[in-house]
Amino acid sequence: MASSGGCEKGDGSSHSGDRRLALISVSDKTGIVEFARSLLAHGYQLLSTGGTASVLRKAGIEVTEVSDYTGSPEIMGGRVKTLHPKIHGGFLGRAGVDESAMTELGIRRIDMLVLNLYPFETVTSEPDCTFAEAIENIDIGGPAMLRSAAKNFRSVAVVTSPSQYGQANNELEESGGVLSETSRYRLAVEAFNHVARYDDAISNWMSARTPEGEAEAHPGQLNTAFVKRQELRYGENPHQRAAWYSDPGAMAGTLASMRQLQGKPLSFNNINDADAAWQCVMLFDAPTCVIVKHANPCGVASASEIRDAYEGAYATDPTSAFGGIIAFNREVDADTAATIVQRQFLEVLIAPGYSPQALAILLDKTNLRVLELPTGDTIGGFDIRSVGGGLLVQDRDNRLVVRDDCRVVSQRQPGDAEWADLLFAWKVARMVKSNAIVYAGGGRTLGIGAGQMSRVDSARIAAWKATDAGLELAGSAMASDAFFPFRDGIDTAAAAGAKAVIQPGGSKRDDEVVAAADEHGMAMVFTGIRHFRH
Repeated sequence: MASSGGCEKGDGSSHSGDRRLALISVSDKTGIVEFARSLLAHGYQLLSTGGTASVLRKAGIEVTEVSDYTGSPEIMGGRVKTLHPKIHGGFLGRAGVDESAMTELGIRRIDMLVLNLYPFETVTSEPDCTFAEAIENIDIGGPAMLRSAAKNFRSVAVVTSPSQYGQANNELEESGGVLSETSRYRLAVEAFNHVARYDDAISNWMSARTPEGEAEAHPGQLNTAFVKRQELRYGENPHQRAAWYSDPGAMAGTLASMRQLQGKPLSFNNINDADAAWQCVMLFDAPTCVIVKHANPCGVASASEIRDAYEGAYATDPTSAFGGIIAFNREVDADTAATIVQRQFLEVLIAPGYSPQALAILLDKTNLRVLELPTGDTIGGFDIRSVGGGLLVQDRDNRLVVRDDCRVVSQRQPGDAEWADLLFAWKVARMVKSNAIVYAGGGRTLGIGAGQMSRVDSARIAAWKATDAGLELAGSAMASDAFFPFRDGIDTAAAAGAKAVIQPGGSKRDDEVVAAADEHGMAMVFTGIRHFRH
């Protein structure tokens, strides 16, 4: 296996017999002084560009400026500094192939590149970033050098992140100053991935703006870069192969930021259901429990204590809760953990944290997947779905509805307790597959009808589920994710005992539907917002 540094005979020495040569040019200066000292200690000479060279010199580290090495000054305000044959020839020169040309042209092999790119994504994420600032943070020489060095990984090592310094330094210590070809290949792949993500970010940003810098809703070309987290045993079904990828820039609070504390590896369906449960529970401010089965909430409840929230959620549909996913928006305590594991089988438990005593109890269920997620914004960015050789892209459904957004359309006004039930049911209905009907009361769901082809059937199923669970719908509130096309859904709800309805409105038969509510003495409010979830 060849060693690092463009060795003529695989011994780690550069082609001319000189010391190994490393070029350092970093935007993120974290740890660079210490890593540069390590390279010096392992026999490297250092080249660097202006800003990085200044930092190294201030630390007392001997370094040669790239402009002095190439004989060409940095020009155009630093826009052109490393685009030179002595740089790219030094990276691309092949052992046993290009030595004579390199000798003739006075090009030394560069054995290592330590480089990270201009912070384009960081700069453009600032709300006051100007178009001109964004353009000046498009790195040109950096990606070119990364590609040159990574292409010639059999001779050159390329380090792109401060997070790689420690491992690289350890290997340099153990090997006498060279990185193995296995390490160089791994670093080269990471370098190409780094450049790809960087180019994606620039393309997405620029193709979503006019030449004058005005932002548009969606980019003309959407580029995505996701990193494989794990191979999965299979997909939705055993005959489907699957893997889980996550966005390297995923925000805290999204499932990609979770930490698995125990249990079997997550399956495709576990991940899909866990995401649905987490998105739902994070809609609530009070201590809340959400139980999900097949991507639909089957029970949701809020209470002053999470154990009581779990009791309320479980009671909605104990049958469906079996084998489900449970999510909390508060730390899980020992009492709650003990109640859950003694009562039911579950696949996944999700919470922002767990008490030590709770974790000790959960350890008895060795297969139970226990996930810890930081709370945060879970509803930003795009919702992207694969369809028929393409993608459907939309803004995430992050429209929240409060009481002042609603319009009472019935003769009877809802009371304060009814308003609380209506808004609670509305939050849950948003997370239920369409057509969605949710009955709720007292800060908990009472019956949920999901994914039916007709809305009245969802209303019937939700009422039947409540009856089957022994729950009383008299005085309850009903939420519908979209308008009622006919009055039959209202008649069904009234027969079940519901006394208040929240829905978007907008049907051609709204008058008929409102009249039905008035006939039954029900309060009805329109939100003007639809929450289809397919």
